[in-house]
Amino acid sequence: MTYRFFTPGPATGLAAEVYRQMREDFLGPVPTFKALSAAPDVLAATWALMREALLASPGDRVDREVVASAVSRANRCRFCVDAHVTLLHSLGEHSLAETIAEGGTPASPRHAELVEWAEASRNPRASGWTSPYGVALTGTLLAFHFINRVVSALLTPDLLPGGLQRFPAVRSAGGRLYARNVRVEKAPGRGLTLLGSGLPDPPAWAGDSPVGAAYAALRAATGGELLSGTARQTVTATARWEDGGHPARPADWATDLVRDLPAADRVGARIALLAAFAPAAISRGDVELWRLSHPSDADLVRLVAYGAMTATDHVARALDPAHR
Repeated sequence: MTYRFFTPGPATGLAAEVYRQMREDFLGPVPTFKALSAAPDVLAATWALMREALLASPGDRVDREVVASAVSRANRCRFCVDAHVTLLHSLGEHSLAETIAEGGTPASPRHAELVEWAEASRNPRASGWTSPYGVALTGTLLAFHFINRVVSALLTPDLLPGGLQRFPAVRSAGGRLYARNVRVEKAPGRGLTLLGSGLPDPPAWAGDSPVGAAYAALRAATGGELLSGTARQTVTATARWEDGGHPARPADWATDLVRDLPAADRVGARIALLAAFAPAAISRGDVELWRLSHPSDADLVRLVAYGAMTATDHVARALDPAHR
């Protein structure tokens, strides 16, 4: 497994605090989160959202892992599909895990319904998507719309060297390795201790849950300040009218969309658009052009996170009847 554009450095300050909590509550500081460590506020909010939704919510963890896996499948994030199929193995759901890994429909009507719902969220306007489920499943779904895009942008698709995680026996063995950790209950709200005070108001769909507070913090941390207002409008408008589509030729698609923007806006808007729709298509050339004016790893992380959050918030808008 390699990082596509930079190798994260040692964690200090807030990033180190996040890593400490991840060692206690998860599998340690895995690459998904290390890739965000150059922007500690984005890292902390992403971890808090995943922790509070996927790990610490009440209810059936299997259902939440099904949703995480199915969203990842819809977003074509092979890395995340493999990771969460392995976690389904750790919960003892071996047949279910391999059915999802192979692109099939689960035998259980409940799990089949969750897969269909999660995959439809990629195109919420076209499918008339909304959520009949509670905060735990809805928050998990939104968390992975964001995480899938960040992972596909910043990491290579292989969870293990040579793609070993594609073998069912390897996934099953990995599940046994993590089983004890996955089955330990997590106390809700602990992730919020990393977010500081003065959090934004949570979205209506989440009420006063820790999931809603974490989602609001992530949205605030990914506000797109690196782009001009015109460039942000282009990214937001595209998220709405393209409605989660998978561009057939993403590099050409993104180039066409930014052609009429001022020259200073084009490369940043292009990366943000690709992060929203086809993050794996962000190229080294794109990143090198961006680094001419924004040399830090933190700025690249923030730009990718902005594109990922714009797409995620498009899905979240479907939860508000006023925006359907």
